[in-house]
Amino acid sequence: MTITREEFLRLLPAAVGGVPFASFGSVFGHEDGRRGWRITLTPLPDLTHGLIRLERQRVAFAFRGYPADEIAAFFRRFDLYFARGGG
Repeated sequence: MTITREEFLRLLPAAVGGVPFASFGSVFGHEDGRRGWRITLTPLPDLTHGLIRLERQRVAFAFRGYPADEIAAFFRRFDLYFARGGG
């Protein structure tokens, strides 16, 4: 993702539907009984175009105990909050 860590953290609570999650450095996770999810951020080299510098993050997801339809719904909501418009 082309996003700063700060902006990612600002948008994350709404993107995950307001469920409580724990943060351990660059790992964010939610546990609910026998199921849970984890999001791991890894900084990537900045993308530069002339004088423009864009911070980037590799975002990796892991799910445990969720059926495919709930994972798809998670990503629909997540994508909605992190969508970028452009011309």
